Amino acid sequence: MMLMFGLVPLWWALGVFYLGWSLLGVVLFAMLVLRGRVPLPPATGLWLLFLALVGLSATRLPDPVALAPFGLRLGFYVTALVVGVYAYTLVREGADPARVLLPLCAFWLGLVALGWLAVLAPRLALTTPVELLLPESLAGHGYLRDLVHVAVTEYSLRSPDPIYRPAAPFPYTNNYGSAYAMALPCAVAFTMLRRRGALRWVVLASLPLSLVPAFLTLNRVMFVSLGVGLAVLGARAALRGNVRVGLSVLGVLLAALLTTLFIPVARLIGDRVAASDTNADRFALYAEVVRRIGASPWLGYGAPANSDTVSAQVPIGTQGQLWMVLFSHGVPALVCFLAWFVLATVTCARVTGAAGQWLAVVPVICLAQIPFYGMASPALSVACFAVALAMALVEREATARRGRPAPAAAVPA
Repeated sequence: MMLMFGLVPLWWALGVFYLGWSLLGVVLFAMLVLRGRVPLPPATGLWLLFLALVGLSATRLPDPVALAPFGLRLGFYVTALVVGVYAYTLVREGADPARVLLPLCAFWLGLVALGWLAVLAPRLALTTPVELLLPESLAGHGYLRDLVHVAVTEYSLRSPDPIYRPAAPFPYTNNYGSAYAMALPCAVAFTMLRRRGALRWVVLASLPLSLVPAFLTLNRVMFVSLGVGLAVLGARAALRGNVRVGLSVLGVLLAALLTTLFIPVARLIGDRVAASDTNADRFALYAEVVRRIGASPWLGYGAPANSDTVSAQVPIGTQGQLWMVLFSHGVPALVCFLAWFVLATVTCARVTGAAGQWLAVVPVICLAQIPFYGMASPALSVACFAVALAMALVEREATARRGRPAPAAAVPA
């Protein structure tokens, strides 16, 4: 998994971060097959049912060209499951959780490094090898073109004084904010699992450094979802009397408060909202989804669709994973998707260790993001990685309480 998560900056620069992610998932799946019988995380059946419903919704696609982005999104959903099962298996077999977390730590450090690249060189953009090799029939698809032509920021080309919002390694700033909110608890969890070593200090140093590019995204939902996650984490720590977790939450909040002294994020967000129609566009898209889903509630429409009935320049069924799943794959698929995150939240809440409690807020953060952020991207694998690791820690703690001997340590790939 280190090859998958640790080399994200390289995959991004080559233009294969999105298009090659599922291929790396296939390699990981092959490694699982070679291991033989593996334990499955709780609620895996719900995710498999969700995948089956997504697959059936392909029958609703409007034309063959739509198969490429559909297959890409389905690949992200399958790969997220594979990543989660692999991480869960390693910890259940006795691997050191800190070692299992190493790929996510590498992903976190790459995210921070690319965020700072966006701060220092905001207009940097690259024509990637994959972009040059992409067939013309696919290169004309806007979504696919965004995935292979890489840029470090999103900004308005028409604005005389644009706001540069970090995005790399993702094509859109909202994806960066979403992944950042998911990865931050994983980075903190790693520092709690590993008490010494150079990497621990590097990760610790990266935490305050990460706030600058994160704040400059101006992602309101990122702030809200992290706030919800930290509030839940703080409440759980207070109820359990876990001083270590409580102090770590206060440390993150203090670092964020100090950052606001240098970056007037509230004013920047207010200026951006006042100068755009993003809220009106979002609500118009949501209303159109509700209006149209009644004609195809069971399987949706297979994919987002363009429409001239709304003023937004993006397709119906975007601007939020909830609306993506509802419009593209139908009501039953949405129920399965949401139910998995709810069950994950309930299951992970039972973990008592400090690191596990940080990981356990990742599904809470995801639930806060689902109505507003799309998750059909490699970021979903980050979420499933963290959730599966937290679930495995729950099982390990339950085994320890029952007095069973721990399994022999396994070495993660």
